[in-house]
Amino acid sequence: MATILSEFVGLVFVSGILMVLCMAEANLHYYDFVLQETNFTRLCSTKSMLTVNDSFPGPVIRAYKGDTVYVNVHNQGDYGVTIHWHGVKQPRNPWSDGPQYITQCPIEPRSNFTYEVILSIEEGTLWWHAHSNWTRASVHGAIVVYPTIGTTYPFP
Repeated sequence: MATILSEFVGLVFVSGILMVLCMAEANLHYYDFVLQETNFTRLCSTKSMLTVNDSFPGPVIRAYKGDTVYVNVHNQGDYGVTIHWHGVKQPRNPWSDGPQYITQCPIEPRSNFTYEVILSIEEGTLWWHAHSNWTRASVHGAIVVYPTIGTTYPFP
């Protein structure tokens, strides 16, 4: 009888651990950004510019307050680049904040870096942008941070 009881307690413990791990995974989001030169035509003029995933502006990041977002940036451009997450506090995570040669070295051409973006207290619409010279003009996009599930928006 004691063996059955100890097996049951062990099964409940393992099940509880698995549930916690599954719930933690629900708060992680993964994005791949491929930065590369793309020809864009506007007002009858074609220009080559650095884009993210062949789009301008770049992709929208969507997550909930308290979530963590991982963005793997593949730099296929000709110059080093970093990404800054504008309005994101990044607690205990300064090396993922973007200013080149201040918090990190630039991502060199034909290499990659994975950013960890911790959305600790943020809600609303923020934005991300390149933080390297002229690249901020074309490498940018929105971050939409929804309120925690089960809470309401802070306005009527």
